[in-house]
Amino acid sequence: MRLSDILDEDSIIPELRATDKKQVLEELAEAIVRHEPSLDKDSLVKVLLERERLGSTGIGDGVAIPHGKFPGVSSPRLAFGRCLKGLDFDCMDGQPAYLFFLLVAPENSASVHLKALAKIAKILKNSSFRKLLLEANDKREIYQTIIKNDEDF
Repeated sequence: MRLSDILDEDSIIPELRATDKKQVLEELAEAIVRHEPSLDKDSLVKVLLERERLGSTGIGDGVAIPHGKFPGVSSPRLAFGRCLKGLDFDCMDGQPAYLFFLLVAPENSASVHLKALAKIAKILKNSSFRKLLLEANDKREIYQTIIKNDEDF
């Protein structure tokens, strides 16, 4: 699976307005709903918040990968948001998160969901990639950075 198969440039938010975890999830859910208008944003946010209660999806190194399975999603969808000032997302390392990849998958897609999560986590382990995402000037540059680095893995 290529990230370009599940991420649209329009689903990238170069500077999140959010000031807390719930607002991050709301903004990223809105980006997903723009491409899947049949989805209910509030219900999606509720699913994501329930997942966060099980344990934070803030994996550390300034990264969070909120995710969940949601009815009505026909195939995995990805949104990306960036907060240059950093936000408390209850990351494992206790540090703020700056980069957020939201993955939403169909309810019955365990293997696809896990493969996509693993791929995102793998490319985000690369500190040079994270730095490029933080330094990108706009939505287009962020998208190109993600797609190019996806090809490298």
